[in-house]
Amino acid sequence: MNSGERVEGLLRELAPQVLGFLARRHGQFDLCEDAVQEALLAAATQWPTDGVPGNPRGWLITVATRKLTDQFRSESARRRREDSVAAMAGAEELVAPGADQDQVPESDDTLTLLFLCCHPAVTPASQVALTLRAVGGLTTAEIAKAFMVPEATMAPRISRAKKSIKAAGSRFVLPPEEERADRLRVVLQVLYLIFNEGYTASSGPDLQRVELTAEAIRLARLLYQLLPDEGEVAGLLALMLLTDARRAARTTPDGSLIPIDEQDRSLWLREPIEEASALVLRTLARGEVGSYQLQAAIAAIHSEAPSTEETDWNQILALYLLLESVAPNPMVTLNRAIALAQVEGPQAGLDLLTTLDDDHRLKDSHRLDAVRAHLLERLGKLTEARDHYLAAARRTTSLPEQRYLAAKAAQIADNS
Repeated sequence: MNSGERVEGLLRELAPQVLGFLARRHGQFDLCEDAVQEALLAAATQWPTDGVPGNPRGWLITVATRKLTDQFRSESARRRREDSVAAMAGAEELVAPGADQDQVPESDDTLTLLFLCCHPAVTPASQVALTLRAVGGLTTAEIAKAFMVPEATMAPRISRAKKSIKAAGSRFVLPPEEERADRLRVVLQVLYLIFNEGYTASSGPDLQRVELTAEAIRLARLLYQLLPDEGEVAGLLALMLLTDARRAARTTPDGSLIPIDEQDRSLWLREPIEEASALVLRTLARGEVGSYQLQAAIAAIHSEAPSTEETDWNQILALYLLLESVAPNPMVTLNRAIALAQVEGPQAGLDLLTTLDDDHRLKDSHRLDAVRAHLLERLGKLTEARDHYLAAARRTTSLPEQRYLAAKAAQIADNS
């Protein structure tokens, strides 16, 4: 790892700590977040050449506080903020701490940040963007690149998110106990969305966006450290680790998609699989289980099997039935159809798929056509299979998936 990569990793780790420090001291999350981003950019520019300071966290707090103080003192802003600044912070708090002072936060700032970024007043897309920026330490340009949109599109999205939080009157505190379970579900969903977008990009030339999966796993690890007794937090981390362990086997050297039943399983990474399997066993033993724990348990069974044929499909089918009762969702039913086809044959899977034909939640998805094509191909109904492969290829915006589905259709045409 070169010095630039070490600095980047350190800044990602320190970003939520510094922002939490400022937001708790001064309020006005939007202004604090802007100040921290400026400090992170300054560090990213200076540290690779000048070296990391002895107290990097203190250095960032000092620079960010100075940036924040400059904003407070600006003539145009003073009239709007004078009263609120005086009410929220004492005079000594408008003076930046020395770079050698590493004040310990009085509360769990990173967890508070996660809850704040996933505030219900913010749209799901903006929750993702704000979490990546405020907790992940990514710049607006990096987030825009990750989601393949112009920076000019992403910047207003983040700005609107911060304005929504401010308009909702949110303070930099953990939500009350009665709201935490619901808010935690949103936090987990946001991290899952980030991971899924990285693992199977919804559009563009690449199947995977490694920078997003890595960031989602890092944030999930961080959340697990903060909440080690929350089963669903452990379940989500395990699910991410098990899924990402297959990354090297999912594509050919030219980036083409390889489905799981054709992957070289010797390329699956054993260390994260073993870590995640241990997490699954610990969380399932506690009693009450949630959807992420069940999905992780299914992924663990796949990871333990030497091949598709040797996979314990009966156990997977049972887990999907349980998952469907815990978290009903058309994608769960779709996956249950695949497992059912392995246990009872492709016609049983096709029969289950008919229950999804009128589900509006799948109207823009290519996956129903793709699964139906696969099962029709197994039944020998090649013309129908080809038509559904082509329909799936037209629906997906992922170029690797388009190429794979179109190739399957062409292969059927050549062999028939």
